Amino acid sequence: MKLGINLGYWGAGMDADNLAVAREADRLGYSVCWAAEAYGSDAATVLSWVAAQTERIDVGSGIFQIPARTPSMTAMTAATLDSLSGGRFRLGLGVSGPQVSEGWYGVRFDKPLARTREYVEIIRKAMSRERLTHEGAHWTLPLPDGPGKPIKLTVHPVREHIPLYIAAIGPKNLEQTGEIADGALLVFFAPEHAEETTLGALRAGRAKAGKDLEGFDIVPTVPMAVGDDIDGLADLFRPYTALYVGGMGSAKQNFYNKLAQRMGYGKAAAEIQEKYLAGDKAGAAAAVPRDLIDSTTLIGSVDRIADRMQAYAAAGVTTLSLAPAGFTLDERIVSLRAGVEALERAGLA
Repeated sequence: MKLGINLGYWGAGMDADNLAVAREADRLGYSVCWAAEAYGSDAATVLSWVAAQTERIDVGSGIFQIPARTPSMTAMTAATLDSLSGGRFRLGLGVSGPQVSEGWYGVRFDKPLARTREYVEIIRKAMSRERLTHEGAHWTLPLPDGPGKPIKLTVHPVREHIPLYIAAIGPKNLEQTGEIADGALLVFFAPEHAEETTLGALRAGRAKAGKDLEGFDIVPTVPMAVGDDIDGLADLFRPYTALYVGGMGSAKQNFYNKLAQRMGYGKAAAEIQEKYLAGDKAGAAAAVPRDLIDSTTLIGSVDRIADRMQAYAAAGVTTLSLAPAGFTLDERIVSLRAGVEALERAGLA
């Protein structure tokens, strides 16, 4: 099992330290550095900045939002980043959510699975440098009855195949991800619930493509905090968990809330959402079960974290992307180093 680092969203208050974190992860031998985007900074700019000032670590979009770019533009960006980084780019994609897709980009959040499938098909065709044509429900290239003509990508990527990942939560999305992608970007991944929440659907999708999970990169992002006060460390992640389970999406459409339900936290998920959407964020955070936090984060001593890393590896995780907690650079660097130490103690390095 390899380690990754997730810088999260730029503009979250720790931006000045993120380059130092990425460079230390590079020095420590981390496999990949991910950057996210929502409706603030874009991931492509951040990744080019990080890639220019690191040497070995891969840089990955975690994620590029599908409604933000045409598939051809994404292929151009991927090819450019792979070229500039010397073959270190990983392309992560996701549909975002209805509020961002429709409110920020003006793109209807309809048929997200079909849209994703077409998007990936076009990207793969463009990256192969064949002349680009496509006839689908969402994109037609070139447009009919006009001056457009089939064009091929002029940039030569360093590699023939740039790894393509999809951020997936729901069962149908997970199954399609297993079928059409090279890896899955996951959140709130609990090893104890891996089969029923994640792996079963991924395996079914791989089977559709005539493959199994061998070589498929399973990449959860896992918040991490090192220390002896387990309850105190768990409390650090209460607002984070409450935000996703309670506030990401509407009362009717929240993928993270449904995931918590599938993990057996139905009653708590409903209470968290009710309080969060009513404006009681503190109450929502207090309603998050300690077990939910403990099963989806890495908290405690290095030895305790090493034990949990063994559970992640046994559940099929191939790249464990850490999101170290901390308000200072020193705290985040300590967590980075502890991650490597824990991996070694777990016998997984």
